[in-house]
Amino acid sequence: MIRRIFLLAFLLVSAMVYSQTQKPLRIIMIGAHPDDCDLKSGGTGILFSKMGHAVKFVSVTNGDAGHQSEGGGMLAKRRLAEAKEAGKRFGVEYDVLDNHDGELLPSLNVRLQIIRKIREWEADVVIAPRPNDYHPDHRYTGVLVQDAAYMVGVPNVAPDVPPLKKNPVFLYFQDGFQRPNPFRPDVAIDISGVYDQKIHALDAHVSQFYEWLPWIGGFLDQVPQGKAERKAWLTKTRAVNITPEARTSLEKWYGKAHAANVKHAETFEVCEYGSRPTDEDLKRLFPMLKN
Repeated sequence: MIRRIFLLAFLLVSAMVYSQTQKPLRIIMIGAHPDDCDLKSGGTGILFSKMGHAVKFVSVTNGDAGHQSEGGGMLAKRRLAEAKEAGKRFGVEYDVLDNHDGELLPSLNVRLQIIRKIREWEADVVIAPRPNDYHPDHRYTGVLVQDAAYMVGVPNVAPDVPPLKKNPVFLYFQDGFQRPNPFRPDVAIDISGVYDQKIHALDAHVSQFYEWLPWIGGFLDQVPQGKAERKAWLTKTRAVNITPEARTSLEKWYGKAHAANVKHAETFEVCEYGSRPTDEDLKRLFPMLKN
């Protein structure tokens, strides 16, 4: 009996020491506007945060054009406040760069901004849009992050910030665009258990989900007035259908039994720039896949 107790105590201490030696992952997600990361990967950000890993959302523009009746500096200030509140609800850090909404170009200046952000965060994983999208800001954010993928390790580029010793793994957010090539869900994350928290965080972006996007989409009259009713409406309207390809990816990572019961998921495509991960690398970088 004493030997058994000693063995259990030894295993417990060993597990604690092992967990303490594991360095938390550092994930940076980069979107064009102060709600893009939230929509595309908010649930995954929550899961990383709950597991003790460090997550940063970055908006490349300040969102100062995204409203039907407000604009300029006052709108940028409002959207920054919304992003910071959303970050608290997600459990992530949130940075908003001061580039004009709707005017983003893949310039050297902005590329250097992104290189510095990735380096400063010492990122293991970088996630951004693919460079084929309906919105020029989204497209150019994808181009900018691709252009930064190699340069984050070059010492003489942005020499004021130390280069990364290891190139991160770069991935793309999910999208539905088919040309020139459709999105490929290499990684699929079950966010069913944190979907309500994701909606709670999206709810912080009042100017977007209850004003601007309904107005530009022609359904402003459908937005409820009460807070609880708005959240219920947002829960319903922001649900993303799981495609057959995404379901197959869920089966790969979670098994068929688990995948069959997933209600909400976020998926990502591995970018061929940056480090080339194996499946074992992806399991390490997305530890929620081990559950």
